[in-house]
Parts: sequence; C-alpha cells; structure tokens
Amino acid sequence: MQPQQKLSGIFTPNLVPYDSKGEINEPELRRYIDWLIEKGVHGLYPNGSTGEFTRFTPEERRRIVAIIADQTKGRVPILAGAAEANVRETIKACEYYHSLGIRAVAIVAPFYYKLSPASVYAYFKEIGDNTPIDVTLYNIPMFASPIDVPTIQRLSEECEKIVAIKDSSGDIPNMIRMIQAVRPNRPDFSFLTGWDAALMPLLLSGADGGTNASSGVVPELTRKLYDLTMSAQLDEARRVQYDLLTLFDTMIYSAEFPEGFRAAVELRGFQMGQGRQPSTSEQQTDISTLSRTLQCMLSQHGFTNEPIGGCATGITEELGSNDVSQIVQRVVAELNRRNLI
Repeated sequence: MQPQQKLSGIFTPNLVPYDSKGEINEPELRRYIDWLIEKGVHGLYPNGSTGEFTRFTPEERRRIVAIIADQTKGRVPILAGAAEANVRETIKACEYYHSLGIRAVAIVAPFYYKLSPASVYAYFKEIGDNTPIDVTLYNIPMFASPIDVPTIQRLSEECEKIVAIKDSSGDIPNMIRMIQAVRPNRPDFSFLTGWDAALMPLLLSGADGGTNASSGVVPELTRKLYDLTMSAQLDEARRVQYDLLTLFDTMIYSAEFPEGFRAAVELRGFQMGQGRQPSTSEQQTDISTLSRTLQCMLSQHGFTNEPIGGCATGITEELGSNDVSQIVQRVVAELNRRNLI
C-alpha cells in the first residue's frame, strides 16, 4: 500500500455557517470551502475547537465532514476532528471518516475528567490499535487532559497509525521538546501548531505547519507567512507574523471564542448566522464594536473596505486606551493561566 503524504502546511479549522433557524447552512459552507481552497490553504480541518464541535450532535459532525469532503473533491487533504465522548464512539467516527476518504483525523485527549498520563496513553493506545485511519493527537490542555512528551513519544513508537500531533498550548519550548523526542525515531511524524501567534517561530523550530484559526479569516496571510518562513525570507515573514499576531489577539481576546473569528469571516463576505451559544445584548453590542475594529484592521491589507466614517490612523486610537488596556490584561491573564510567563 502506498504511504500517505506527510501532513504539512496550513490546515484551516473550519467555521460552520448557520441559517436563520440555527441549522447548518450547507450552501454557504460549500461556498466558504471553495473560497478557502482558492485562497491557497493547504488543507481543511472541520470539527475542531474553532468549528465549535461540541455544539453539534454526532450526526451533525459527520454531516459537516461529508459536505466538506464532497465539496473538496480531493483538491486538498482533510484533517477531520473525530473526538467523541468516549473511545468506542470515537473509533466509530474514525471508521466513518475513513469511509469518506478523509486523509486523517484529529482526536483531543479525554475532556471533562482530568486524567493521568497513564490514562491518556491507554486512551490513545486503544484508538491507535483499532483505527482504520491515520490519527493526529490533539493537545489542548486548557480544555482537556494534557498529552505530555513521554506519552507522545511512546505512542509514536508503538502505534503506526498515530502520525502527528496538533498542539494548541502555545508553549513553544514544550513543542520543541516533542519534536526533539519523537523525530529521531519517527521522521514521518508531523508537528502542527494550533497557536497562530507562534506559527513562524515553531516553523523555524521544526514544525511542519499549523491548524490556525486566522487562516479561516485571512488565508492569504497565513499562506504567505508559511511560504516566506519556509523559503527563509525571514525579515518579510517577521512582518507578516507581527500583523497576524495583532489580528489574532484581537479576535481571540475581545470576544467569547470563536465569535471574534465569526465576525471577521462575515467581513470577508460570508453569512455566518447567529451562533448556537446564547449571548446577552451587551455581548452582541461588544461584537458590533469589535466588528468595526476588525474591519479597520482588514482594510489595511485590502481585504475589506473601511467602515463608514473611516478608521483612526493607529490601532490605539481606534480602540481607545481603555480597550487596549483590557486586551493587554486579557492576554497577560491567559499567558499566566498557561504558566507561560
């Protein structure tokens, strides 16, 4: 059997548009997929955190992947989120996605219950021994049991079907430790970062690509950053990384995740609809304010027109000093929570 191509490049964690009834808007989802592929993303990643997988039923998750597979028609590989509530249902999801011809699945460590490294290993070992499709480990310790480096190394050596890890911790040194531990014995093993703010430094440290929420909003920028970094055009890559960081921080810290990203995709011309997470009138007002800020940021790259009334010359003027202070405080608080500062 011909070996599968190594997972690499930018995989977009797909948002899902809703219709007026709060159901999956299939025509708009298909249009969005075509646009992402045309803009140069290397692959698609449905049913991830950005795609709000916990807010869909298992049947809806399967339907989302089936729609995307049908629309993609093999133009780019698909890495499908396959995490279900328990190992049996997760293996069933693996079997279904394999039947669709999906390239690989991503599976988050067990969530809700905080498990020991031994239990995390046993969970993925059960999946690795019984899956018909390649598996990407998904490390997101802010939401699920962490997957530590010894566990990743052991699974990579014992399970041929476990072929990659997607790390969304934002912990650069720890991902370097993963690469250092695994790559000598599994050179085919892929390392993908889910933290947009660290895309360039992790590519330079040996990562193969990313699953970056920003690529669903500005696929042109994330693809450009990847290409510049991989071709060692580092000064220009650094400038793109700084721009991407500013946009990413604004989208992720100025609203409940992933509403900032949904608002930004609306500005790129897609009808995303009202999300399934209820919000207060104050939160809806905040999103409207955020949308204007994002429109100003996107207009600087020619992705949108400026809002009516124009934009301030600098982000601090546009946001106001109190708003900037709040964003900074949220960023610092998040980094403290992750023990990164």
